Amino acid sequence: MDVSRFWLIWPDSPALSLLLLALLVMTFLYAARVPMHQLIRAAGHAVGGPLRIASRWLMAAAAEINDRNKAVLLAHGRQDLEKRVEREFERIATLVNRDLQGYPVLQRKLADEAARIEDDYKKCGEVPPPPPDWVEAVDAVGKIKSGSGELATSILEGINQSINRIHDKALAEYRKSYETRHAILEKFMPCWRAIEKTLGQVDKNISGLLNSALSVDNLMAQYEQIVAKTDKAVHALTVSALTQFGIALLVMMVAIGGTFVNFKLIALPMSEMVGAADYITASLRTSEVAALVIILVEASMGLFLMETLRITRLFPVIGNLSDRARRRMMWVALTLLVTLAGIEAALALMRDMLIQDKQALVQSLASVQQAAAADSWVGKIPTVGQMLLGFILPFALTFVAIPLESLIHSSRTVFGALLMVLARAFAMLLRIAGNLIRQTSRVLVHVYDVLIVLPLWVERAAKGARSAPGRTDTSVITLQPREET
Repeated sequence: MDVSRFWLIWPDSPALSLLLLALLVMTFLYAARVPMHQLIRAAGHAVGGPLRIASRWLMAAAAEINDRNKAVLLAHGRQDLEKRVEREFERIATLVNRDLQGYPVLQRKLADEAARIEDDYKKCGEVPPPPPDWVEAVDAVGKIKSGSGELATSILEGINQSINRIHDKALAEYRKSYETRHAILEKFMPCWRAIEKTLGQVDKNISGLLNSALSVDNLMAQYEQIVAKTDKAVHALTVSALTQFGIALLVMMVAIGGTFVNFKLIALPMSEMVGAADYITASLRTSEVAALVIILVEASMGLFLMETLRITRLFPVIGNLSDRARRRMMWVALTLLVTLAGIEAALALMRDMLIQDKQALVQSLASVQQAAAADSWVGKIPTVGQMLLGFILPFALTFVAIPLESLIHSSRTVFGALLMVLARAFAMLLRIAGNLIRQTSRVLVHVYDVLIVLPLWVERAAKGARSAPGRTDTSVITLQPREET
């Protein structure tokens, strides 16, 4: 018997058997229509409902993360602005103490110069005394007739000579008086220049104070926006945090490169000190770990030095120390840092010597030439350079504490914003998936009705035939159960 034909009711008529089976299956599906609809809808709600609930939870979590990020960002921005305003006020106090304390001297100097100018001006205003009153005499002489005789002529000639002498003398005195006034006016120039210089200094000082006052006004406007928790302030602080994070990350990458160079500089000589054949693990040498520990200790001493100088504030305990204890800690950290830098310089010298010994062992034929090159000043340049590099790198890595602090403070905002975006994205995906599943369940309901379309058509036709003419039959409308939205 053929196993593939066991389902045939009439083996000799496969088409008729298939038709009969289709009718039986359709009848069964029609009988199970309502339960299957409920099952499909229940399955859609069972899968899509939790996804929608998870989406709402993620959106609520994203809103909470946003509120926390906003609170942290505003608090950090407020502290930063308070420090900047404090520094601006200190700068203004310094300007006032430095510049305004000299204002009494400047005022006295300006008063003296003004008094001198006023005295010189009064002197310039003086006119020479008027000439003698010989106008009447001239009038009287003018009445004498020219033909009166030799006596009148001689008298007139004498009067003429006297008048010419008096005129010349008056003109000379007048010119001398004007020369004196011109000399006094020339003396005005140093006074005017001194006054101009003094006023320029005053203007410069006032301009500096005005610029500082404008800077304080701008900072106070930003502070008011932060206190008011405006969106503009939050956006500005977020952009500033992202910028600081990018710059600090770039500087940290440069510092990591310097650390790698420092590690390669002392790893080889450390293998001679702790043993080149000593391994902690199968691929990790003890010398490498020792070199890394030295570099980390140097970084720690540099960080403590920055903390004691109050350049960074990563450790509040150090900042809260008394000035005496803080200075002692600063000198201890500086001494250890200088000592470790000296050790690195010695290790760099030892590294160059080890490299030369290995080259001498490998190339014994050229050992004489290499020794001659090493004894010259040209051959000592790499050694000196390595020693300087080993001594300077620890101090250069000390300043990594500044971008490290900026990176730590800005990473809270950056990662918080990133986490909020990811939460919203996952919430949106879950919401889309939940809606897709619910819509899929509705599509499956309609597909199920398509499979049993023939029994449904027969049912509707029978109900339509039984309904009275002119009467609306609402039973057909209630065939489809109401779907939940």
